Amino acid sequence: MLRTQPQQRMKRIGLLRSLPVIFLALCLFSAPWGQTPAHAAAAGPSHIDAVLLLDVSNSMNKSDKNNIAGEAMKMFIDMLSAQGDKVGIVAYTDKVQREKALLSIGSAQDKQDLKDFIEGLDRGAYTDIAVGMEEAVKVLENGSDPGHEPMIVMLADGNNDLNEASGRTQSESDQELKAAVETAKQKGYPVYTIGLNADGKLNKSILADISQQTGGKAFTTDSADDLPQILSEIFASHLKLKVVPVQSITANGDYQEVTVNVPNSSVLEANISIMSSKPVTAKLTDPSGQEAVIPSSDILLSKSSTYSLIKLIKPAQGDWKLQVKGVPQDKIDINLVFNYDLELKIDALPAKTYAKGDKLDISSHLFSGGAQVTLSSLYQDMNAVLLATDTDTGKVEEIALDNSGAEFKGQFEIKDNHNYELKVRAEESSFYRESDVVKINAGGGAAATPGTGGTAGGTEATTAPDKTSSKTLYFIIGGIIILIAAAAAFWLYRSKQAKGFVGQMVVEITDGNTGERTYPQYKKLSGFKGKFTLHQLLQLAPELKETEKLVFTPGKNDRLLARGGAGLTVERSGRTADLTRGLELKSGDRISVTLHTIDKTIMLEYLI
Repeated sequence: MLRTQPQQRMKRIGLLRSLPVIFLALCLFSAPWGQTPAHAAAAGPSHIDAVLLLDVSNSMNKSDKNNIAGEAMKMFIDMLSAQGDKVGIVAYTDKVQREKALLSIGSAQDKQDLKDFIEGLDRGAYTDIAVGMEEAVKVLENGSDPGHEPMIVMLADGNNDLNEASGRTQSESDQELKAAVETAKQKGYPVYTIGLNADGKLNKSILADISQQTGGKAFTTDSADDLPQILSEIFASHLKLKVVPVQSITANGDYQEVTVNVPNSSVLEANISIMSSKPVTAKLTDPSGQEAVIPSSDILLSKSSTYSLIKLIKPAQGDWKLQVKGVPQDKIDINLVFNYDLELKIDALPAKTYAKGDKLDISSHLFSGGAQVTLSSLYQDMNAVLLATDTDTGKVEEIALDNSGAEFKGQFEIKDNHNYELKVRAEESSFYRESDVVKINAGGGAAATPGTGGTAGGTEATTAPDKTSSKTLYFIIGGIIILIAAAAAFWLYRSKQAKGFVGQMVVEITDGNTGERTYPQYKKLSGFKGKFTLHQLLQLAPELKETEKLVFTPGKNDRLLARGGAGLTVERSGRTADLTRGLELKSGDRISVTLHTIDKTIMLEYLI
């Protein structure tokens, strides 16, 4: 049947709209396989995307009566890099009490804003660990940088206290916690737990289980004295660093000197944490003998009631002299954690087949900022081993590597016609690095690759370049993938146009009685389909139930449509909006929602 002109015109318009999506898919998938684009960015220092997850229920008044959790979170923030890391905060009871989306740290003020947010947290009546874990995972899913190291630091007593009136059961909470932990495990979000046990009622097993399942570590404490060691270990473990202890000092009222050795020029930051129950003062002398100014542009100082943290930015290599003066008889603990811009890689193996008896020459190099490190002294200060795992038997062989030059080198002999995984581990007193795994297939029973000259039973290392026949197959498969990707991208594009949400909503709530305003909370909208209410966006807080009357649906061109029932007052640009006809919001639009059952005003800003 012939199409009418309007039908044909609509079809052409639809096709034109889909072309950018198809073109993008082609660009993504049509690059030659196995090649790195010439413009690819060099590897840089590791950065962290951390969510601080805190139980703020009333039970914490007993299990954390000295507010160790608050001090721990502030100290962790101070230990992070001066620039580049991202931090989010989730405070929960049996609901999300307050939340701060991942904030990229670019200045000292950013860190102070996070610490001020922590200071403003208050308590709630009940506890549901599953609620907190679910939200922490969502914060990372919505805002984590693919190039960063994601993590969750949980501070809690591990106990649930559910509100019976809500109908929520322990079984339901357990199931949701299990699902959230599984998601964290699958996505590579290790959870480091700090169990707070001032009242002796810590549920240690549940916190340890969360950490064990997700690849994190579990700690317990009832004293702020433990914080430097705990936080240093969490920070170090996550970035493959080591905590360097410095001797404790019993203050005598005068300056007492300790040596802080910066081992090499690849140190990006040196964190010197000083823990004491009473105030201390510190002086610092650099390796040249010059007294350093604290604070300054390259020496940062952070203080709280229980700790001081000195951060050296790109410090000179050598012995720094730290002088600390405290109140007589006060115990002062000092820890060091160095952050490095170093990566370890195994050199590519020859393109050949492998079989029992073959000997492989292994070499590995350090890289800084994407460039190979040629400073031989750095290699000579480290011990390196090749870890060869026979994946058929599970046996691991450890082979010491030579570090006399500007590389780590050695030899591995294939003992059997099995599959192997090889990686290099190099370490010194303050850090360690591991290379990516290289897989060797020397399994018996497989025919040798034609034209390689190998014996039967040998196959190529996975690092070997593609052969001509493989290239042909890859391009065929690649073409199929391009078509599938283009179709999928087009379908997703049309789906989004039809009913999906994009962007986020910035939420602030002002109390009409006190004038206090909450910190801005950034709520991603991509998780909603079809429609959502303002009450859903506000985590279904009971006192804000009135907001369920305001409903949002997706509009054209990534806009939002707001509609509301009787009794709601919504203003835009100082004028009351008519919600019965639908209020369209584009990126950057702000509206205010005045509640009548309680004296609060909610400010909303829609952003894409």
